[in-house]
Amino acid sequence: MKYDVTVIGSGPGGYVAAIRCAQLGLKTAIIEKYNVLGGTCLNVGCIPSKALLDSSEHFHNAAHTFKEHGIDLENLQVNIEQMITRKAGVVKSNNDGIAFLMKKHKIDTYYGLGSFVNKNMIKIAGTDGNEQQIETDKTIIATGSKPVALPFLPIDKKRIITSTEALTLTEVPKNLIVIGGGVIGLELGSVYARLGTKVQVVEYVNAIIPTMDRALGKELQRVLKKTLGFEFFFNHKVTGATNEGEVVKVTAENPKGETVTFEGDYVLVSVGRKPYTEGLGLENAGVQMGERGMIAVNDHLETNVPGIYAIGDVVRGAMLAHKAEEEGVLVAEQIVGQKPHINYNLIPGVVYTWPEVAGVGYTEEQLKEQGRAYKSGSFPFKASGRAKASMDTDGFVKVLADKNTDEILGVHMIGPRAADMIAEAVVAMEFRASAEDIARMSHAHPTYTEAMKEACLAATENRALHI
Repeated sequence: MKYDVTVIGSGPGGYVAAIRCAQLGLKTAIIEKYNVLGGTCLNVGCIPSKALLDSSEHFHNAAHTFKEHGIDLENLQVNIEQMITRKAGVVKSNNDGIAFLMKKHKIDTYYGLGSFVNKNMIKIAGTDGNEQQIETDKTIIATGSKPVALPFLPIDKKRIITSTEALTLTEVPKNLIVIGGGVIGLELGSVYARLGTKVQVVEYVNAIIPTMDRALGKELQRVLKKTLGFEFFFNHKVTGATNEGEVVKVTAENPKGETVTFEGDYVLVSVGRKPYTEGLGLENAGVQMGERGMIAVNDHLETNVPGIYAIGDVVRGAMLAHKAEEEGVLVAEQIVGQKPHINYNLIPGVVYTWPEVAGVGYTEEQLKEQGRAYKSGSFPFKASGRAKASMDTDGFVKVLADKNTDEILGVHMIGPRAADMIAEAVVAMEFRASAEDIARMSHAHPTYTEAMKEACLAATENRALHI
C-alpha cells in the first residue's frame, strides 16, 4: 500500500493529525503499537485519571459536604473495584469513538510497532509476529512520552509504581508517598487522599507545580493541606527506595543534608516524562535527535529529513495533549500548502485537583525577569456569590496586564471549574484584548466566570466591584 501521509502513534496528536489529513483529501494511514487507539492520554493518562478524580470527588463530597447541603448518609464506603470498572468503561467508550472516527474518515489503521526502513518505507511488526511494509510520501511521528525512571529508584510496578499502575490499584493505600510535586503526582495523590489515604509529597525544589505562577502553587499547597491532609517535604533529594513486602521505605536528603526515611505501602514516582522514540528506526531515515531525547524539528515541525514531521511529546515544548492536537492540525495543513500558526504562549496548562488550577500566558515571575512593566488584579472566590452557593470558596483569579497598554499578558486561576474558565482568557489573549475589554463585557450572574471580570476590573485602576 502507498499513502500520502502515515501517522505513527494514535494519541491526541496522532489521531487528530490523521483526521485532519483525511479531511484535506490525503490518503492516510495510522500505526498504533498497542491493540487500542488513543495513546497514553486516553488509556493511561488524561481520561482515566479524570474519571477517578471525578469518582473520588463524589465520595469526598458525600463524606464531608453533603450534610451541610442537607443530605444525610450512613455507612458510606469506597468500592474501589467499581471505581476502576467505571474508569475502564470510560476509556473503552473513547477507544471505540476514535476507532469509529478512523473508519468515518477512511483512515487505514495498522496495529503493531512502526519503524522506518528508509525515508519512505515503514515496516509494521504486528503483535502476532507478522510483518508488513507500507510506502508513504510524508510521515508524522506522534509516539508520545513515558514516565521518567530514576536510576536509583527502580520501578517494580507493585509497590514502587508510576501513574500507569496508580490507575489500576485494587486497594486504597493507607499511606502513599508521592515523589514529585508536579501535575501528575498531585492529581493522583488527590484521588487517593479523598478516599482516606495519607499522602506525603517529597519534592526536590521548594514548591509544587513550579512551572506555573508561584501564587497558584502556594494556594494549592494550602488547600491540599487543609482539606485533604497532604504533607509536603520540599528541598528533599530522594536517594533510594526499597520494597520490603507490604512496606516501601524511601530515603532522602533533607535541606540540612541529613538522611531521612519515609514509609508507605505504595510509592508513586512522578518526576516527569520523556519522549518515546525506541524502536522507530529513526537512524534508517536519517532523522536527527535534539536535546533530552527529543526529535529535532524546525518551526514547521519538520525534521532534518524533508517530509518527516514530529509532534507532541516527542518534540520541544509542554507535554500537553491539546498542544499535540494543535501541532497535528498544523502539520496536516502545512502539507497541503496552508499557512497555519500556533501561539505557544497561549496554550493553557491545567491541574485537575479540586480546586482546579489553570494558567495561560506569562507568569508574574517571567514578567519580572523580563523587566516588563505590568499591573496585576486579583479576585478571590470567597467573594463570589456563585462560589459561596456551591461551597467552593478557595482560590482566586489573577490577571496580569501591560502597565501602559492594558493588554492582558497572563491569567492564572485556582478555583472551581478553572479548567473550563481558562478558555475565556485564551480567547481574550488571542485577540489581544485589554483588561478593560473583559471588564466591560457582561458576565452572567451568578457564575464563577464573574471572577474573571472582577480580576480584570481590579487590574483596571483597582475598580473591582465586589471586594
